[in-house]
Amino acid sequence: MNILVLGGGGREHALVWAIRQNPRCDRIHCAPGNAGIAAIAECHDLDICNGQQVVEFCSRHGINLVIIGPEAPLAAGVADRLRLADTPVFGPGRDAARLETSKAFTKAICDAAGIPTARYAVFREAELAHTYVRERGVPIVVKDDGLAAGKGVTVARTLAEARDAIDAIFQLSATSSGVPIGDSDRTAVIEDHLDGVEASLFVLADGRDVLPFGTAQDYKRAYDGDLGPNTGGMGAISPAPALTESIVARVLDEIIHPTLAELEHRQIRFQGVLYAGLMICKNGPHLLEYNVRFGDPECQALMIRLGGQALDAILACANGELQETGLNWADDHALTVVMATKGYPGSFSKGSVIRDLEDIAQSSRLQVFHAGTTPSPDGTLATGGRVLAVTAREDIASAARNSAYRAVRDIDWADGFYRTDIGRQP
Repeated sequence: MNILVLGGGGREHALVWAIRQNPRCDRIHCAPGNAGIAAIAECHDLDICNGQQVVEFCSRHGINLVIIGPEAPLAAGVADRLRLADTPVFGPGRDAARLETSKAFTKAICDAAGIPTARYAVFREAELAHTYVRERGVPIVVKDDGLAAGKGVTVARTLAEARDAIDAIFQLSATSSGVPIGDSDRTAVIEDHLDGVEASLFVLADGRDVLPFGTAQDYKRAYDGDLGPNTGGMGAISPAPALTESIVARVLDEIIHPTLAELEHRQIRFQGVLYAGLMICKNGPHLLEYNVRFGDPECQALMIRLGGQALDAILACANGELQETGLNWADDHALTVVMATKGYPGSFSKGSVIRDLEDIAQSSRLQVFHAGTTPSPDGTLATGGRVLAVTAREDIASAARNSAYRAVRDIDWADGFYRTDIGRQP
């Protein structure tokens, strides 16, 4: 098979790494890729949000399967264009992608299908949102309704934090006359804070059948102890301890299947990966949010556990053949530590040199997945906020943790930082 993966982050590096292990993969392309992906795949300069360009690329290169990694091409309808061109694609169309691109849409699905989720309200005016928060009190969760690269959620512990989050969503600022101005097209979703353990369940859906695709727990805050601002993710473990077999069964029955049924009722076909962000409360699982692509860095932890069989499941999903597909999970544990540029998720400098990567003994049990990197004569350069995802797999969780952190410490990168508590038991 001739396969194209769209994206250039750690998630896509992990997908390419896993897929090329499958003997069904003859040739693998990636656009745009990164320094790590370039070592194992053919990378191309391509506007991955331009459906016509992607279709033409597939025609020129004889692509048999397209795997869409990030959310932006899904929101742009690239999967729809590929399906119109009869190119097998892994990823939902634009309408189904609204589960991620609009939190208000997801909440409406929850209301219609009776899915357990936090009480919420939707606002298109900042002042009304401020009034609601004052009435509900804190802690409270403020969400930007659109795509925000995993950083559009604020768990506000004080009224001041909630106010700042609302103002940021509506982009409020002051004119020279002191009159606030903002963007009237923005939308905020404000919901009650839920207490419990957060975890994620991934499932593949082909428009008819559903295949559970693993569990993970990520670490969103920038610093140890879950302190600092939200990020796109500073680490992950798989499987998620909170998602026992019985809880997963409840999530499928109470959340996943009702969601897909409600989409079908609205004549929306979902075909791709559905990533349910969950809060496991005392009275059971509640949906926090949906993503319609693999999480990053959760994908890295999943892929190192699955290896080449990931392609079999992805291809079956794209072809509507999940009913005949299964996964053979080993009784193992994976852990990912993200190394980010100092300053992330705020402003940061680009171009610092990362040394000693070539000295890491990588294998089926240890991989350094690249995200924001580019090659240079001086070595690998950091070109993004989250730059590397050091991922280890072992039979027991503590061994995976030790292996990943041992590799992290062997990487020479003065401008990088990472959390030291990923996977640490409380």
